Amino acid sequence: MTTYIIFDGDKDKWAYAHMKGWDALPTVPFTFTNAHDLDNMTARAQGEEYVKRHLRARMEKSTAVVVLIGESTKNLFKFVRWELELAKDLGLPIIAVNLNGSRKQDDLCPPIIRDEPVVHVPFKLDPIKYALTNWPNQFRKLTAEERKNGPYSYSAEHYRGWKE
Repeated sequence: MTTYIIFDGDKDKWAYAHMKGWDALPTVPFTFTNAHDLDNMTARAQGEEYVKRHLRARMEKSTAVVVLIGESTKNLFKFVRWELELAKDLGLPIIAVNLNGSRKQDDLCPPIIRDEPVVHVPFKLDPIKYALTNWPNQFRKLTAEERKNGPYSYSAEHYRGWKE
């Protein structure tokens, strides 16, 4: 499964690096195929159209999207909003990872995915791992009516079984 990660490149790159670190350590039971590793953008990447074309190609090869939600994510329109809109248009399952530790949708959630069938988890290894493993299939099985129910989150029972 290939995962496309959306994040605030200025303020939340640390969280993206942390996830890549989990994946790189053989002692940590966390793996994912990062869509951003599928190709390299050249120095010409300064042009918005060039960047969007390459990001679109990466997302089209992805099976799920993770959006790392920090303090300013909801205010980013040039790429974050565009990427989330594209993910929705492609019908990709979205996992919202709250860097503030929230287990459910909160006021930091970007408006474009508020009240959408997106699963929300805190920035913790076990919930992210569980969501990456389970949410894509759960999302694809949702009926049109169930998709209208808005955001999803995992129960307290799930969290009792995970390390906090």
